[in-house]
Amino acid sequence: MTAAISIVMVTWRSGDELVQAVEAALAAPATLELVLVNHGNGAKTTAALRAAAAANPKLKLVETGANLGFAKGSNIGARAADGELLLFLNPDTAPTGQALARLAQTAEKLNGPFVIGARLLNRDGSEQRGARRGALTPWTALVGFLGLHRLRTRFGDAFRDIHREHEPAPEKAIDTDVVSGAAMLIRRDVFLDLGGFDEGYFLHVEDIDICRRVKQAGGRVVFEPRAEIMHYGSMSRTSLFFVESCKAAGFVRYFWKFYPSPAARVLTALAAPLIFMAFMARAAFIRTRGTLDHLRHRLRVRRRLARIRKNGP
Repeated sequence: MTAAISIVMVTWRSGDELVQAVEAALAAPATLELVLVNHGNGAKTTAALRAAAAANPKLKLVETGANLGFAKGSNIGARAADGELLLFLNPDTAPTGQALARLAQTAEKLNGPFVIGARLLNRDGSEQRGARRGALTPWTALVGFLGLHRLRTRFGDAFRDIHREHEPAPEKAIDTDVVSGAAMLIRRDVFLDLGGFDEGYFLHVEDIDICRRVKQAGGRVVFEPRAEIMHYGSMSRTSLFFVESCKAAGFVRYFWKFYPSPAARVLTALAAPLIFMAFMARAAFIRTRGTLDHLRHRLRVRRRLARIRKNGP
């Protein structure tokens, strides 16, 4: 028998995909329960969640009354869960087929501490960025930020991209350095023994942190490509600049935590403003690109309507 899974889902101002994510999670055969940590959705959404929890004993609703961040919300959900296995699952996901059962089956074959990540998919079926990654170090971060991975063909794996979604997907589970917290399986006792996610991270990078701590404890980080989960992404009604600032703060905390030598601390302190500037520039670029795409779409629609008025349908 495959061990049943307690899904932990943290939600705050989630988008329209929340209802579908809850339904898909509850419908998965391997699901023992869904612990939904509600940090604060609108009144209509909260009422719907309460009604769903009252109607379905597999849905356990935990209301915190405030946005406490992903890491702390996940820890609250983990403590409220009953299952042997925890699956941290984003509120904008939809497991496909037997994805959860596959994760549980892979877990049964592993001894000691482990983290297993699913293969996250974009809407077009391509593998999503971040589902499998190399180790985050000052060097790999620099390679990623500056796009130096383009030099790999000339200078070798020292310039390998930390993100691996562009590499051929393996046919079976493989060891990697980092998997995504959007769909991450871990034994509940191991998670609690490690102290859960580091609550110093508000949003993002806590998954990289716990992957590193599992490996430091002698465990394994595994990417399971046969467990495919649709991840819509960016559905929360949260400021993009807020999200990117959380990422920047997470990177600074990570380097400060795992590279404690005086020289490394000085470099981290000097790099911190540059890290924040880089993430804010990224947010501005994404926002501007989105605005321009919207304007181009409206212009195409207007031109099409003008042609119809002039020439007929």
